[in-house]
Amino acid sequence: MKIMLDTNILISAGVFPNSKVARIVRMIALDCNIVISSYAIEELWRVTDRKFPDRKPIIERFLSELTYEIAYTPTIIKVEDYPQIRDVADYPILASAMNADVDILISGDKDFGDVDCERPKIMTIAKFEEQYL
Repeated sequence: MKIMLDTNILISAGVFPNSKVARIVRMIALDCNIVISSYAIEELWRVTDRKFPDRKPIIERFLSELTYEIAYTPTIIKVEDYPQIRDVADYPILASAMNADVDILISGDKDFGDVDCERPKIMTIAKFEEQYL
């Protein structure tokens, strides 16, 4: 199974390596192929620099220990080619997930809750844990 992690999941797992989210991400990595969009990695570093600069080494270690593939985010996104989403800033993540043909996109972003698409399934980390772990 291919699973894409949104930026907020990466932040939770990377900044707080002993958290429940980090534990679940490590469990996912054992049995699934993790995919991270190039956009999410860039966003992760922007948020880290702004909110958690002292945690940068922890996030670097987290990413270096996590096995994942990168899905390159398109530079031009025609929103009409994708399901509608409330926050246009989330299109890069959605486009990356759909283009990478992932099975599941895990996100804590409430704007993804209303996206109408069959693939990928979009769910929170709690919903993933409930259904798959």
